[in-house]
Amino acid sequence: MKNVYNDIILPAYKEHKHLFAILIDPDKCSEERLSSIKTAMGEYTPDMILVGGSLVMGSTSDAVLTCQKFFPKTPVVLFPGDETQLTPIADAVMVLSLLSGRNPEYLIGQHVRASVKIKQMGLQTIPTGYILIDGGNITSVQYISNTMPIPREKTDIAVATALASEQLGHKMVYLEGGSGALKHVPLEMIKAVRKSITIPLIVGGGLKNAEDIRNVFDAGADIVVVGSAIERDPEIAKQICTHY
Repeated sequence: MKNVYNDIILPAYKEHKHLFAILIDPDKCSEERLSSIKTAMGEYTPDMILVGGSLVMGSTSDAVLTCQKFFPKTPVVLFPGDETQLTPIADAVMVLSLLSGRNPEYLIGQHVRASVKIKQMGLQTIPTGYILIDGGNITSVQYISNTMPIPREKTDIAVATALASEQLGHKMVYLEGGSGALKHVPLEMIKAVRKSITIPLIVGGGLKNAEDIRNVFDAGADIVVVGSAIERDPEIAKQICTHY
């Protein structure tokens, strides 16, 4: 099994290659949905599939298995909202620290409860600073985590938070507008954060089409994550792959 961070993410970052990830909500994951995405993408495949959500009622394991069935060569990385969304059959797990908020549950509480499970499962871990940015509406992650996002115009706070993430030893920084956000992370904010840190930068939330993806990559994102837009129209996944 490849090490997702050392063998895929880090080399791409060092070579200035962009990566595209699809976010799959386990509660909306079915063979029909994955088949439609696979068909729409044709010869193309995402670089990664993230599985998880702020609130998940269904089986994460079933969702991972379905993703592996349709995209057998694509690494599946857990993007857990809490410790219940762990499964040993994934390739890795993002250990997310919600740095934009001040809720201790998402800064250390969930991590302590999950730590032994992660070790026992033998999951590769990718420590990630998770920074929620105002996307123009109240998103699930904001509501569930009971934290406030960084205002869109507060680029200086986003930069300082990203720097703190790197200094704490995180391997990636994730700027997130939130699933279903009306607006993606501001381009000027992405540019400023990219200039300030020396680790891979992920951007997700509110990305609706190939043009959004291109603009976000041009601003400095190393990895983009798209979920809701592909749920609505699987063809967008192919459009993204043919343009980035």
